Amino acid sequence: MRFLKTEIQGVWIIEPDFHKDERGHFFRAWCLREFEERGIQFHPVQANMGFSLRKGTVRGMHFQVEPALEAKLIRCTQGAMFDVALDVRSDSPTFRKWVGVELTPENGKMLFVPERCAHGYQTLQDHTEMHYMASQFFAPAAARGARFDDPAFGIQWPLVPLVISTQDRNWPLEAELHEN
Repeated sequence: MRFLKTEIQGVWIIEPDFHKDERGHFFRAWCLREFEERGIQFHPVQANMGFSLRKGTVRGMHFQVEPALEAKLIRCTQGAMFDVALDVRSDSPTFRKWVGVELTPENGKMLFVPERCAHGYQTLQDHTEMHYMASQFFAPAAARGARFDDPAFGIQWPLVPLVISTQDRNWPLEAELHEN
C-alpha cells in the first residue's frame, strides 16, 4: 500500500498495490503492521456498508464525540464516489479545511479519516456502494455532524447535491458546531 499524506494531519489517501494476473487482481485493503509503521493507530471494531440509489446523493458530514471518538477507513465497492474528510478540530492548524478524493472499485483508493474529523461523500454514479471500517462502535448519543453546504468549509462537491437526508440538511453551521 502507498500512504499519501494530505494537507490535514492524520488524513491519508491510501493506494493499493494491485497484483494482477489472468484471473483479475488482488490487493491488501488493510494491514495493522503497515498502518502502525506510519504511526497510524487504527483498530477497527465495526464494518459498515452504505448503498445509494442515485448519482448526486450526499451523505455527511458525520463524526462522533467523546467517549466514542471514531476513525474510519473508507473504500468504494461499486459505482463511484467523491469522499471527503473535514477537519472540525478547533485547535488544529487546518481547522475548517477539507480533502476530497474519488474512490472507485477500479482505482481501489481508500481514505483514512482520523478521530475528530468529519466524513461525508457524494455518489458520482447511480447504485454506488461504499464500505468502511470504524475504530468505535456506533454510539447515537455521540453522533454529530456538520452541514455539507456550510460556506465556512466551502466543500466543492463535484455534482449538484440531489438527495440529502433531513438529518444531514439540518446539521448545524460551523458557527454553531462547537457550541453543542
